[in-house]
Amino acid sequence: MDTLRRNEKSDTPSYAVATSQAEKDRVTIAGRPAMATIEDDDERLLARIGYKQELKREFNKWSTVSYAISLLGVLGSQPATYGVPISLGGPATAVWAWFIGSVMAMVIASCVAELVSAYPTAGGMYFVTKQVVPPEHVAIWAWIIGWCNFLGQATGVASLAYTIGQMILAGASMNSGYSDGSYGYSPTAAQTVLVALLTLVVFGAICSLTTKALHRVVLWFAPINILATIGICIALLVLTPDKRSARFVFTDIEDHSGWGSKGFSFLLGFLNVAWVMTDYDGTTHMSEETHDAAVRGPLAIRLAVLVSGVLGWFLNITFTFCLTPDYMNDIVGSPTGLPIAQIFLNAGGRSGGTAMLFFVILVQFFTGATALLANARMTYAFARDEALPFSSFWSKINATTGTPVNAVWLVVVFCGCLNLIGIGSTETITAIFNLCAPCLDLSYVAVLFAHQVYAHRVQFIEGPYTLGKWSKPLNILAISWVLFISVVLFFPTTRPVTATNMNYAIAVAGFVGMFSLGWWWAGARKKYTGPRTQDIMSMVDTFEREDYA
Repeated sequence: MDTLRRNEKSDTPSYAVATSQAEKDRVTIAGRPAMATIEDDDERLLARIGYKQELKREFNKWSTVSYAISLLGVLGSQPATYGVPISLGGPATAVWAWFIGSVMAMVIASCVAELVSAYPTAGGMYFVTKQVVPPEHVAIWAWIIGWCNFLGQATGVASLAYTIGQMILAGASMNSGYSDGSYGYSPTAAQTVLVALLTLVVFGAICSLTTKALHRVVLWFAPINILATIGICIALLVLTPDKRSARFVFTDIEDHSGWGSKGFSFLLGFLNVAWVMTDYDGTTHMSEETHDAAVRGPLAIRLAVLVSGVLGWFLNITFTFCLTPDYMNDIVGSPTGLPIAQIFLNAGGRSGGTAMLFFVILVQFFTGATALLANARMTYAFARDEALPFSSFWSKINATTGTPVNAVWLVVVFCGCLNLIGIGSTETITAIFNLCAPCLDLSYVAVLFAHQVYAHRVQFIEGPYTLGKWSKPLNILAISWVLFISVVLFFPTTRPVTATNMNYAIAVAGFVGMFSLGWWWAGARKKYTGPRTQDIMSMVDTFEREDYA
């Protein structure tokens, strides 16, 4: 008979890892992990949480880690935004903002990993809300956090497709011939959007594959990412003829933003690391397709942040050594339209620069595909809880692939619509893309905040990964950091502020927030009750310990 721990203040079951002694004993046999039956254990855990197993578990330890590293995709995403910190706070800002941001990313990721270890579902942190908030408040908390997480992921996917369009067309520009201070080909906004839309379609096709096929494909993403990053760092340091000094790289902080403060200009440089080092719970959205998800998910999240943080720091240092003395004009103002493309061109010439840019685009493509996959699984989880219009359609599992294909293409269409805005207004689409990091990070710390505030009312059953005595201080640090840096990232990046350089992210966030809450009060509150779990333990075959004998 399964033992269910209950909330001390209510009769609501708090489903978690096996609590009976017999179930604890099955974790090891003769001192070794009982891996042969881990799939059964995963299904039983999901049933205790309150969901029926619908997706096939094909992701193993290596594909899960590869997925997590690819989701951050440092070689693709970091070069796409490298121009931001050097154009605002100078060379050293790029180096140290990344270092500090990576340390804080590890803090946030560790806090997220602790919560999702206890409740590994496709909903990720959105679902955890149900387990850390009193029952009477679950609906509104889950509604806000769910939409914040969905929007953050969608703007991230759309921005990844858009930057791939920029990179591909920058490569075309690099190879179009250069004369009179400009290249023969200069891409238009409409052309960039068109490439982005085509990229989204390819993302959608990949994410519509079976879970087993996705496992086989994703398995190669991280090795290519890591090897290409190391190779490009070595190539740039060897091939760049005129490199800057260590003092320039590590100590030169400037006020290029116009705010009149080197310190504030330095803070604005965090946009680079904030955009890359986020979506920590993206790996958790694949939990229902991962063996031993309660253990492997948190491990993959922390390992991905560590690997990406180190590789990204080396990239920043390498790129900064390869800047020119007049980098604001030569690199930031490059006629290619992409600062990193000019660095590659200076080091390797047309052919070498194109080869390096190819690997950056390839890794960015991996990142976009994995990000859309996470967004689609979040959409599936949100829809099965009746949080979307036509939820039954979006949460439907395709009979052929065994995956939520409808949810995949909903994300493709939604992100495509976001990208279309780029044809008419570059400022607006930039503001939308800037919502990615704040929306995702705020959705995480909102759950962390609720976990701390309601700790005396809601008993939290820990999973295999726990921070122990460090849990509360690290949660407080993560919350404080995200609130602080989110305010900074909503500021206009340069002064004087004009209609062209205004950071419209706060306006877009306000509109989305009012729309979401307006929808809630207009009718969603009458139907939506939060994550819809059921007591379905009877649907899972009873496990007998004797099966191990």
